[in-house]
Amino acid sequence: MAVRNIHDIEAIEAVPLSQHSLPPGTFQVFEAQAARRPTERALSFFLDVEDIARPFTWTFSELYADICRTANVFGSLGVTSRDVVAFVLPNLPETHFVIWGGEAAGIAMAINPLQDGAQIAELVDAARAKVLVCLAPTPGTDIWPKLAAQLDAMPSVETIVWVDLRPYVPAAKRAALALIEWRARRNVRGKRVVNLHRQMAKRPHDRLVRARDILPDDPSSYFCTGGTTGRPKIAVRTHGAEVFDAWAAGEVQARDYAGTTIFCGLPLFHVNGQLVTGLMSWMRGFHVVLGTPQGYRGKDVIARFWDIVEAFEVNVFSGVPTLFAALLQQPVGARKITSLQFAACGAAPMPAELARSFEKVTGIRIVEGYGLTEGACVSSLNPLDGECRIGSIGLRLPYQQMSAVILDDSGAYLRHAAVDEVGVIAIHGPNVFRGYLDALHNVGLWIDIEGTRWLNTGDLGRCDADGYFWLVGRKKELIIRGGHNIDPRTIEDALLQHPAVALAAAVGRPDAHAGEIPVVYVQLKDTASASADDLLQFAARNIGERAAVPRYVRILRAVPVTAVGKIFKPALLEWEIESVVRTCADELGVTLDRLTVVQDKRRGYVVRIGASGSAPVLAAALGKYAFAVDWEDEAISRP
Repeated sequence: MAVRNIHDIEAIEAVPLSQHSLPPGTFQVFEAQAARRPTERALSFFLDVEDIARPFTWTFSELYADICRTANVFGSLGVTSRDVVAFVLPNLPETHFVIWGGEAAGIAMAINPLQDGAQIAELVDAARAKVLVCLAPTPGTDIWPKLAAQLDAMPSVETIVWVDLRPYVPAAKRAALALIEWRARRNVRGKRVVNLHRQMAKRPHDRLVRARDILPDDPSSYFCTGGTTGRPKIAVRTHGAEVFDAWAAGEVQARDYAGTTIFCGLPLFHVNGQLVTGLMSWMRGFHVVLGTPQGYRGKDVIARFWDIVEAFEVNVFSGVPTLFAALLQQPVGARKITSLQFAACGAAPMPAELARSFEKVTGIRIVEGYGLTEGACVSSLNPLDGECRIGSIGLRLPYQQMSAVILDDSGAYLRHAAVDEVGVIAIHGPNVFRGYLDALHNVGLWIDIEGTRWLNTGDLGRCDADGYFWLVGRKKELIIRGGHNIDPRTIEDALLQHPAVALAAAVGRPDAHAGEIPVVYVQLKDTASASADDLLQFAARNIGERAAVPRYVRILRAVPVTAVGKIFKPALLEWEIESVVRTCADELGVTLDRLTVVQDKRRGYVVRIGASGSAPVLAAALGKYAFAVDWEDEAISRP
């Protein structure tokens, strides 16, 4: 049924979930679709934007066959249901083969290839991965060189599986890639190295050689959810959670899906790339277009995005706010993009004015949602057939409970929040993960609500009278840069290694393009000295995750602290918001008569402004940010 409001969600739930007969595991999704629509397009891929007229394409039966072959490769390498297959890959068709074939044979673990080699090795070691899949040595890429230097730090890895680009390059380049691979293989010691394509050619395509009964509670995947002190934080997810989430998200957006084409530009090491432009899409019979190994970061993908839409008659795409801001700078021109029905936005708050501008310029509606790795991917969505409330994260999924709850100082449940009262967002349902691999990370994670275990998301929000949820802030101190979660401790721990640094506190500075950029406040030790530039360079050398390298270091005489001595980050966030507003006003020549930043219980951080001169111009500029703005002159509150 089409979902228009919360009552439709409740109507779906009138039927017990067990009567929907969901597949027990992700592998069965592909098996069923291969039988149901064998000759329909399932996946297309182009290596370069210049190749959009000549994509590589798989039908559903061909996609299933390659997933089956890949699972059998892992089985031949000794992978069982309890073994981990870690992969460090860009966006390739083979990445999907490895994800779903890895889940069929064992447990698939996605790792961000932009991390440095030591970070990747630490994650692989923490998960005790048996097989490591990565891009074969390829000119212009650094994945293998990074990993080759860290092989001794990954003692659990028995086999390295190389994925090469030879199927997608001209014949003249294939011999050169083969030679590079042969030379690199000779230098690998202590690990078996195999080529995925060669191994796939030897394996059955229509069955699992190592037959197993995949159950909904079986672990399916490990996901890394951000750097922490101590051991890495790895989420353990199940087959049932992934299948349910893909199905339930599709139910909220249910329409006639025949012939739908969705573009995938988000990375496949991220849950959105895997679930929204992967499992959910194929569960509904979508045709997924995978655009370049770098996705939206690929050469000319943004510049020629409307050409891609026209060439493939794309109906849907998903992205983060930074993508939509970038696309606004690309005129549609004469391209035919009438195939587009909507665009989905998640991973970071969407500035309301950006959403309005994008729809006004392109005619494409942005549908916002919310989710987290620990909830498989999606927890709430604005309904396609109902009201899409700009700024809201939408209605909860059917069969998944979601609530704003009031906790006491120890984190224990007191009560459910009233309508529009802000509380901690908690979820409970079939999509919630098992917990973190390291039991220490599960401390404080769960909330006992009347004998039922709910997940504390760490996000602050409210639910209105119509069942729509609204985020107003985060209790957990994540910085979200372009949709990527950054743990502030990654930055703080690196700066605290500097001999001159006594205290460090990282926060997210609002940014019109990236949503947030990391900034770190530093208090130096008595008698010590260091410049901001020195500390920035030190941070760049000691932070392995590029996105986490701070844009600015701000040195304070004393970092603000609470009465009990804890660093008071809300003050730092208010300073950054005020700085953003003043910078915008200065650039636009607007005089600010009054400016304060406050925390509103319902709306989060709110900027209150009194201005003269070209204030409407400033209003338009500030509309690109996620924080709320109140104007003393209501006439300029909406440019």
